[in-house]
Order: sequence, then C-alpha cells, then structure tokens
Amino acid sequence: MSDNFDLFRTSEEHDMLRDAVRSLAEAKIAPFAAEVDEQGRFPQEARDALEANDLHAVHVPEAFGGAGADALSTVIVIEEVARVCASSSLIPAVNKLGSLPVQLSGSEELKAKYLGALARGEGMFSYCLSEPEAGSDAAGMKTRAVRDGDFWVLDGVKRWITNAGVSEFYTVMAVTDPDKRSKGISAFVVEKGDEGVSFGAPEKKLGIKGSPTREVYFDNVRIPADRMIGAEGTGFATAMRTLDHTRVTIAAQAIGIAQGALDYAKGYVKERKQFGKAIAEFQGIQFMLADMAMKLEAARQLTYAAAAKSERSDADLTFFGAAAKCYASDAAMEITTDAVQLLGGYGYTRDYPVERMMRDAKITQIYEGTNQVQRIVMARNLP
Repeated sequence: MSDNFDLFRTSEEHDMLRDAVRSLAEAKIAPFAAEVDEQGRFPQEARDALEANDLHAVHVPEAFGGAGADALSTVIVIEEVARVCASSSLIPAVNKLGSLPVQLSGSEELKAKYLGALARGEGMFSYCLSEPEAGSDAAGMKTRAVRDGDFWVLDGVKRWITNAGVSEFYTVMAVTDPDKRSKGISAFVVEKGDEGVSFGAPEKKLGIKGSPTREVYFDNVRIPADRMIGAEGTGFATAMRTLDHTRVTIAAQAIGIAQGALDYAKGYVKERKQFGKAIAEFQGIQFMLADMAMKLEAARQLTYAAAAKSERSDADLTFFGAAAKCYASDAAMEITTDAVQLLGGYGYTRDYPVERMMRDAKITQIYEGTNQVQRIVMARNLP
C-alpha cells in the first residue's frame, strides 16, 4: 500500500488546473446556477465557457485533438464545476461517460471521427444503457440491433439518458444475439441526426434540473456497420469497463457539490449572530462543521486514489471505483443536509444555494448504479 500514499497528493500542475477551473467556474458558471435550476434549462453558458477553454472533455487523448488529461485532472475539472453548479458538471462528466466506450474499444477510425469531433466541440456525447425494464439489470435490455448487409438496424427505447436531445452523439448498447444475454450485447455510435432517432419529454426531476434527462427512441435506425464499437457481443463488457472508470467522476461530482455546501455554510455561520455572538462560536456548530469537513476529506482522498487506479487501469479499479462513488455520494448527501440545517429556515429556501445542493446531491447516490448496487460490486471484488 505504500505507493498509494504518493498518489493521494496532487501535483503542481493539478493545483494550477484547479485554480484555473475554479476561477472560470466562479466567473462564468456560478452566476447562472440558480437560474438554470429555477428554469430547468440547459446551462449553455457553462458549455460555451468549458468548450472555449478546452475543459469540456479533457480526457480525450492528444492523438485525437484532445488535451490528453489524466484521470485525476478530469476529476478536478468535474469537482470544481460541481462546486458551483452540479448540472453544469454533467457536461464534462457525461462527455467522458458517453465517449469512453469508443476510446476503450473503438476502431482507430471511429476514435478519430468521434473523439476528434468531441474534442473540437462539435457535439456532446451521451451514454444509452438503461431502459424502462432494465435499470440495475442492464443485461436484461430489449433494444435490438439486426444486421442488414453493411448496416445495423436499431429498434428500442433507452431511459434516463443524461443530456439527451442536446448531445449529438450517443453510445448505444443493443442486443445483437438474444440467446447469449450479456454476451449478446453490442455497442454502437448513433448520431442525433440519424433517421428514426427521437426523444421523449424532459423528466421533471428533484435536482440537476439544468441537465436534461429524456428517453431516446430508436425506430428502425439504420447505421453503417463500421459504427459498431469493438467486436460484436463485446458491448456489455465495454459498458461495465466504462463504468469502472466513470464512477470515479460521479464521486468527483459528489465531492464538488459537498464542497460548495460546506464553503457556503462556513461563511454563513461566521456572519449569523444569535445570543450576542456568531453561531460559529458555539460548540455544537463547530462539531457539525468538523464532521462535514472530515467526511469530505475522506471522500476526496478515496476518490483521488480511485482516479490514480483508473489512470493505470489497476486490477482493483472495480472495487475502488464503486467505493469512491458510494462513499462520496453518501457523504455528499449528509454534508448538504447538514449545510441546510446550519442555515436554519434560510437553508430551506431557494434564496440560498444549499437547498439546491442538497437536491442535486441525491442523484449521485442513484445514477451509474445505485449505492446498493455499488455495495454488491464491492463485495464481489474485495481486494
């Protein structure tokens, strides 16, 4: 374990990246966060700012026009954006989720075409795995892909698709051999403009209201055969490998939300006076802040360790990715709830950002595998 301790510390380059992203987020993203939540609209200002500064998909390798950032850098970008606006943090997070199957398993031609387009800001990427009857049991999906000469024809429905309708590109898992269950699932790139692709109405959600979540419908969608990602039947394995890496980004989102809530609560209790002094001077308040900070730092260290393992594709990444996502999201829910409590009645109103952060934190315990599923994954992959 001794080598792991070096990985918990960020380098000078990582610290500079954090400072740059924080400055950008506070100047260009934070001013719109409340409005984005209130109106339930896509945070276009955030997308424009991130793309203008090449921060929308930093994971894309340099060979395809990207920044070639390591996994920890990606975590830092997502964390710092989530600190001010969770909805906006789903731009870099889901760009990685949607495009990573191409990066992990796609042909060189597929990588050049779609990773290059993503790096250039020509379109965002979404990830289509879940279905109305296939959530945690993803292998039970019904969406079909049938070979027709030099094409595949897709039919089916995907549900809970983040940034659906805004993204130009979609990684879609579909059944190509129904008799093989998970080994009969293949992955494809589908474009928004492909004939037969359509979208449902945006879901009316508790949080992350600025990130559209829709169903995606595939009605006799005919795509070239070279848009298959990897070999036929390998899609489910690619999907699971992807989640090993991207659960770390959800942990990053969770710690960013929690950091934002803690920062705001710290400032508030220093200013709020009761019984003739700032409430920050009361021991009960100090104990709450100490617990919040302790949980947050533990979550961050676990997340950064998981990011290092993601970068190296370590054998125990599956455990660490699940552990980071699970622990960080549980911590974020606790920390944001405590932040609301520290603001008292004000914390329960939309005039202050902590209630938004509390609502946003909840989804991190649910998507990319519920925390109950994460515990199953951990138990099956104990190091």
